[in-house]
Amino acid sequence: MGIFSRNKTTAAVIAPASAGPDLSHLTGAYTIDQAHSRIGFGVRHAMVTNVRGEFAEYEGKLQLDGSNPANSSAELVIKVASIDTNQAQRDEHLRTGDFFAADTYPEIAFRSTSIQRLRDDSYRMSGNLTIKDTTRPVTLDLDFTGSATDVYGANRVGFEGSTTIDRTQWGLTYNAALETGGVLIGEKVKLTFDISAVRAS
Repeated sequence: MGIFSRNKTTAAVIAPASAGPDLSHLTGAYTIDQAHSRIGFGVRHAMVTNVRGEFAEYEGKLQLDGSNPANSSAELVIKVASIDTNQAQRDEHLRTGDFFAADTYPEIAFRSTSIQRLRDDSYRMSGNLTIKDTTRPVTLDLDFTGSATDVYGANRVGFEGSTTIDRTQWGLTYNAALETGGVLIGEKVKLTFDISAVRAS
C-alpha cells in the first residue's frame, strides 16, 4: 500500500525471509490500480447497524522487497471529497466541518514505518495516519492474496487488510444522542483495504 520500512526497534521481531515463501521475484516499485482496488470503511449507526462506504479517489505506491519484507514501504493519499456512502445528503455532511472539513483538509494520508511477517502470507504493517492535520500511529493486518500477469502483460500483486481506529482521536467527534439511549454514530471505525497494484515497467 512507498509500503514497508524497517527501523531498529522492529528489527528484532521481524521474521526472516525464510519463514515464508520466496517472493524475491516480486521485488520492485508498484502503483495501486484504483480501478481494481477498494478503500472502504464501516461504522456503527444508531447502535443497531453499520453504515459502510468507500473513498473513490486515491493514489498509492508500494516498494516491495520480496526477499526481506521489512525493507518494503507503502504510501497512500486519499481525496476526502470522494467519500461515498451511497447517500448524497450524508456524504455532503461528512465533507463539512462536522466531520472531515474537506475544503480545509482535502487529503487523508498514510505512510508506513515498519512491517513484520506473521506467517507465510500474512503481515502486520505499522504506519502514520493523518486526518485533519492530526497524525497518529496505526497498525494494519494484511494478507498477500497473490500475484499474476494480466491480459495486458502487467505484473500485479494483491493485498487485503483492515484496521479499526477511534475516529475521535483524529478530531472526528460529531455525534448526537438517541432518545432511547446511546449515540447516533459509533466511535470505532473499521477501515478495509482491497489492493491491486501494478509493477512499474
